Amino acid sequence: MSQRDDIKFCASRRRFLTLVAAATGLGADTVTASFAQTKAPGEAENLGKGQIEPFWGKYQGGIVTPMQKHTYFAAFDLVASKRDDVVALLRAWTAASARMTSGQPAQPLEGTLEAVAVSDDADALSRSDKSYDLPEPSVLAADTGEAVGLRPARLTLTFGFGAGLFTKDGKDRYGLASKRPQALVDMPKFVGDQLVEGQTGGDLSMQACADDPQVAFHAVRQLARLASHVAHIRWTQTGFIPNSNAGETPRNLMGFKDGTNNPPVSNPEAMAAVVWVGDEGPKWMRNGSYVVARRIRIALEHWDRMRVAFQEQTVGRHKYSGAPLGKKNEFDPLDLDAADKDGNPVIPENSHVRLASAANNEGAQIFRRPYSYNEGVNFTAERWPPWRQGLEYDAGLFFVCYQRDPRTGFIKIFEKMSKLDMMNQFVTHVGGGLFACPGGVPKGGYVGQSLLEDV
Repeated sequence: MSQRDDIKFCASRRRFLTLVAAATGLGADTVTASFAQTKAPGEAENLGKGQIEPFWGKYQGGIVTPMQKHTYFAAFDLVASKRDDVVALLRAWTAASARMTSGQPAQPLEGTLEAVAVSDDADALSRSDKSYDLPEPSVLAADTGEAVGLRPARLTLTFGFGAGLFTKDGKDRYGLASKRPQALVDMPKFVGDQLVEGQTGGDLSMQACADDPQVAFHAVRQLARLASHVAHIRWTQTGFIPNSNAGETPRNLMGFKDGTNNPPVSNPEAMAAVVWVGDEGPKWMRNGSYVVARRIRIALEHWDRMRVAFQEQTVGRHKYSGAPLGKKNEFDPLDLDAADKDGNPVIPENSHVRLASAANNEGAQIFRRPYSYNEGVNFTAERWPPWRQGLEYDAGLFFVCYQRDPRTGFIKIFEKMSKLDMMNQFVTHVGGGLFACPGGVPKGGYVGQSLLEDV
């Protein structure tokens, strides 16, 4: 069978509906909770206390969930031209996610791969890789298998919608243009941005977080397989945090604690004010949030040549205790009015924590969920004196934050920081995106259902 014949076979309307039915378990109209109850062959009876994070619920997991040790973030470009294909993809992703977060393979191992096919779509077919003949799905494994026997490791999967889902290249591909939230703005170009096009943007996002890096990668890998000809990966980013003691704020690669000033998850009022979209947003975004992801390269070699005292002035905190300058304990409040004997601010005017503080941004806050990354070395020219050139670490911070509205959250805060922050001489933003993460998924539903079906 030639590749084109094989694609036509997979893409026929009858085959399309059959695959959707198989992927979702009951047919093209429902996704049921039965996936979360089906046991994979050989699955251990006791997965371990605290190993499973709930998938179904009012909110998506992975937003205010206690941070897992590893993340794998992926942004996708949609290549199908019909809304039904996007619906089929999100149904299949929902079903597979419910299975994987409960410790099961993406699809039953006794079956074969049931990828989501596209409708008869010449444009999507023309984008297919013609370098080899595709095998029939019936010979492909239902799951790639690298997570078989592993615990769920508190896996969460968080999905988001980029601006390209609503309009792209001036086209309303899926009839959703009028549903784009006002808060899902085009990100402004900030001072110092060096964003790489291939590492920026995307129509869909997913973030897998788990305490096992193989579990996180496996989850994204399976969902990418299911996407078939509907969506292609645009960019990915891995991340990690250290194995800190329970309750401790993790340290980033600069050696400082990162996330101390987060609003408390235990305070529902704070979460409602900072994280969750309320009645001001469209119905499909209620109980959702907006995620800003930024890949930030840190000139670690440059940073490592700085004295600790200068590093502390740059950040505005003591390096080892995490306390604000002039204080003793990590969670002591910032005293932005404190001055030394010469009348100079104890916390410098252009320090990172001062510029990021709510008090300095008319109360604006975000909920930070950052991870470090390390991808070896490559040739780099530093942005600041002494303008060193050569092989340097390709490492830094994969900054992830959630907020009720990015216009009054990240954008408001970072507009000032991008111009004045002392830390800018050590960091460069090179990629990322802004995505609208809808509310949680009730059993029997799928991610984004109220957006895609209420048109």
